Amino acid sequence: MNSQWLKFAWLNTLRNRRRSAVTVGIAALGTAAILLAGGFALFTYQALEQSAARTTGHLIVGKAEQFQRDEDTPLQHGLDDVAALKATLLADPDVRQVLPRVEFSGLISNGDKSTVMMAAGIDPDAEFAVKGPFLKVTAGEVLQSSEHGKVMLGEGLARSLKATPGTSLTLLASTTEGALNALDVTVQGVFSTGIPDIDKRLVYTDVATAQQLLVTQRVSSLGVFLRSMDATTPAHARVAAALPKLAVQTWLDQATFYKSVKELYNRIFGALGLIIGVIVVFVVTNAMAMAIIERTREVGTLRALGTLPAQLTQSFALEGMVLGGAGALLGALVALAVSVALLVFPVEMPPPPGRSNGYPLNIVMDPALYAATLATMIVLSMLASAFVARRTVTRPIVDALAHV
Repeated sequence: MNSQWLKFAWLNTLRNRRRSAVTVGIAALGTAAILLAGGFALFTYQALEQSAARTTGHLIVGKAEQFQRDEDTPLQHGLDDVAALKATLLADPDVRQVLPRVEFSGLISNGDKSTVMMAAGIDPDAEFAVKGPFLKVTAGEVLQSSEHGKVMLGEGLARSLKATPGTSLTLLASTTEGALNALDVTVQGVFSTGIPDIDKRLVYTDVATAQQLLVTQRVSSLGVFLRSMDATTPAHARVAAALPKLAVQTWLDQATFYKSVKELYNRIFGALGLIIGVIVVFVVTNAMAMAIIERTREVGTLRALGTLPAQLTQSFALEGMVLGGAGALLGALVALAVSVALLVFPVEMPPPPGRSNGYPLNIVMDPALYAATLATMIVLSMLASAFVARRTVTRPIVDALAHV
C-alpha cells in the first residue's frame, strides 16, 4: 500500500513539471549551500586542530604554576630532571616524541640597534622531524641540534636588524637569578610563520643555548606528541596519573584561536543553515499549497469515494518528500562534485586577517553531515506539505466538490 501511495505521489509531482522543477532546483541549491558551507567549516576546524596540536603538542606537561600565573624571573616555574620525565612519557605506547621547550624574552642587538624578542629554545632535530615544515625558511638553513650558539630569526625581525645568515648578534636576557646576561650568537636562518606580527619578534635557538643564556638546566614545558589526535583523551588520563605532581594540559586547553574561530563559525554557518532551511520550507510549502488548491475538487471526489483524510495527508506528505528528497539528493551530488573538483583543481584562498600566506580551499565530505542534511530537508518538506494539506483534506466533502 505504501509503495502505491508513493507511486501516486511521484505521478502527482509530474502534473506541473515546471513548478516541480523550480521547487527541486531551489531545494538542491539550498542543500548544496549548506553542505559546502558545513564542509568548509569542518575543513577549517580540522586544519586549526592540526595546527594547534603541531604547535604545542597533543599534551603539554609542566608545573601547575606555569599555566596559572606569570613568572617573576625566567623559568621560575620550569621543570627539573627533564631526562627522567621524558623517559616516563616515552614509555606510554601512544607517545611518539617528547619535545622540550624553553620560553623567554629579552633583547636582541646587532651592536647599533636593539629590539625586543620573544624567544624559544627547542630541540631542532626532533622539532622539525615531528612537526614537519611548520616554518617557511626564506634564507639560510634550519637549526641543528649538534650546533650551539645559532639562532633563527623571523623575517620582520631580521629586516629590522638588517641580519642575514652568518650575521653575529647578541642576546640579552635576565637569568633565573634575576641578573642580566648576554650571549653572542650567529644567524643560521630566516623564517616566516605567516603572521607578520609574530615574525617581528620571534627567535628560535636550541635548548642548550637558551639554558646557557638563562644559566639554568630547566625547561619551561614538555610537548608530548601522540600517534594520532584520537589518542589525546586516553593518553591525557594516563599521563596525568603517571605524573600526579605536574599539570597536564591538552592542545585544546591552549588553543584559544581555535576555540574563538569555531564559536564564530558555528554561529555564522548555523544562522546560514537556518535561513536556507526556512527558504526551502517556504518554497516547498508554496508549491504544495498551489497543487492542493488546484486539486481541491479532486480531494473532494476522493473523500466521497471513501478515502480517509489521513490517507490524503499521507499522499501530500509523500509528494513533499519526493520534491524535497529529489532536491536534497541533487544538491548533495552538486556539493560532492564541487568538493572533488577543488581537490583536482586547487583554489588558493587569500590570506586571512593578520596573516601573509593564503591556504588551499578544501571542502570536507563528511558522511554524517550529508546524512543529517538530507534527512532534515526531507523531514521538513514532509512536515510542510502535511501542514498545508490538513485544512483541505478535512474540508466538508460538499464544499470541496463545489470549489472553483
